[in-house]
Amino acid sequence: MPVNSSKVINAWCSYDIANSAYNLSIATVLYPIFYQEVTKQAFGSEMVNFLGITIKNTVLYEYAIAFGYFVIIFLTLFLSGIADLGGYRKRFMQMFTLIGALSCMGLFGFNGENIGLGIGLPALAVIGFAGSLVYYNSFLPLIATPDRQDRISARGFSFGYAGSMLLLIFNLFSIEKYELFGFSGKLEAIKYAFVEVGIWWLAISQFAFYYLREDSRKIKLDTKILTRGFKEVIHVFSYIKQHQAMYRFLLAFFFFSMGVQTIIIIASLFGSAELGITGSKLIITILIIQIVAILGAILFAKVSTKYGNKTSLLWMLSIWIFVCASAYLIQNEYQFYGLGALVGLVMGGIQSQARSTWSKLIPSGAADTASYFTFYDSTEKLAIVFGMLGFGIIEQITGSMRNSALLLSSFFMVSLLIIAFTRLKKE
Repeated sequence: MPVNSSKVINAWCSYDIANSAYNLSIATVLYPIFYQEVTKQAFGSEMVNFLGITIKNTVLYEYAIAFGYFVIIFLTLFLSGIADLGGYRKRFMQMFTLIGALSCMGLFGFNGENIGLGIGLPALAVIGFAGSLVYYNSFLPLIATPDRQDRISARGFSFGYAGSMLLLIFNLFSIEKYELFGFSGKLEAIKYAFVEVGIWWLAISQFAFYYLREDSRKIKLDTKILTRGFKEVIHVFSYIKQHQAMYRFLLAFFFFSMGVQTIIIIASLFGSAELGITGSKLIITILIIQIVAILGAILFAKVSTKYGNKTSLLWMLSIWIFVCASAYLIQNEYQFYGLGALVGLVMGGIQSQARSTWSKLIPSGAADTASYFTFYDSTEKLAIVFGMLGFGIIEQITGSMRNSALLLSSFFMVSLLIIAFTRLKKE
């Protein structure tokens, strides 16, 4: 596969368009709204019954998402050594894409009463989404030289934000004008949007699958190859421990991912539960975040080029701390819109910068990029597990998401201190 080829790079970036539709339409906007509405209708209140336990619907959803991310950590640790040894990055990427897309389509069958399906399929979709990202990200150091990785990583996120936004705008139109499409109501229109997202994910991903290549080797899937796969992962982990820049960056990445990813997941729930912002207003807020995120990814890629990844990350972490403190204080929808714009500015930047920073730290010419990105992605997923659990527990104890926002600010503070005292250079 050629390095720095515009066709290959654009094909790689196009996968962000494919899977970001799930992240925006399902995980962030439409499904949380739909889930809250239909569970309230089915159970008569925010409290639902699951396996004999009465629990608040949003807390149960937060725990289910955390469980999905917990599962994918072990799956990718199990598979990534095999992916590197056999050249199976693309195959595993295809497998998880199929799991995620079919799970999105399956949400059509959720009606509020079948609560197991309502939290099980989102957890499975998380596994498909997060699993595919491990192998998608592992292609970055294979398709581009280090001097171009910041810009390419930012381009990928920009593609994803823009493409997924177009689908969400169409879905918003079909929901608001549901009579034109023959739907009986807004909830039915949302159910069909779940199917559209799954089809979108499957269809657009084929462009990336066509252009991405790797040297595959026939390997026999027995206990010996599984052992070799684990040894490959252990070897990479030993390398990371011996190199301070990689180890410290992963630690900082863990802390700020607890904040960033939790905020992305619960943004719409926060607006609905704490400020009473629902329906179209909530979706418009998310669109504002997406638009600004494109600009943020490009802006901080330029900051990184001029001042370095470390400076860029420190600026963004400072803004995130301000965001969390402000979330505790905001009282109306206009303040929520302004905070959403600020989130967008640093959301695109910090995600793209984190990916390219890690890619630059990987040894030059390394063949086991999937294993390196397994630790990167597993760190992020473990952070989501702890972030969502912490957020959910504090919300359950105090009854307010505002108190949970203060917890997230402490994660960003710890990360800022680690980055400040770390020299982010390849050793």
